[in-house]
Amino acid sequence: MKGRVQELAERINMSSDEFVGEMRKRGCSEPTALKIWNGEYESFVDYNDNNVQLSNLRKAAEVLSAKTGMLIPQ
Repeated sequence: MKGRVQELAERINMSSDEFVGEMRKRGCSEPTALKIWNGEYESFVDYNDNNVQLSNLRKAAEVLSAKTGMLIPQ
């Protein structure tokens, strides 16, 4: 099953390697970028502005030309 990030990446024809590369350009580690790609953040409960996870989701949204809210499961 695809995560939200993979669905959005598919819409713009972005591979996982491209996503990870773009995330690394923005200062995100490769393991963290892969966790975001695989949707591991989707089970996270308490997002706040000081959370590193949320910061990385903002980077992912920028990479995918999306809004951060689009990445957070409803």
